[in-house]
Amino acid sequence: MGIVNIEDDLHDQVRRVSKVSYRSINAQAAYWIKVGMLCETNPTLSFNEIIEREFGAAGVSARPLALSEA
Repeated sequence: MGIVNIEDDLHDQVRRVSKVSYRSINAQAAYWIKVGMLCETNPTLSFNEIIEREFGAAGVSARPLALSEA
């Protein structure tokens, strides 16, 4: 584990988003870091394709809901 030095404005954004997504500030930053890394290493995949792949790897069904189910 280490310390990451980020700008105050970015830290404020992480703090605000963490409340909306029900994650700790550290968990939100780690999520953004991992998603950013996955996007950079898989430039031909969309964000949704990357998340669907990650869900599948975790054994989670990422089946889209029909409008009547929403």
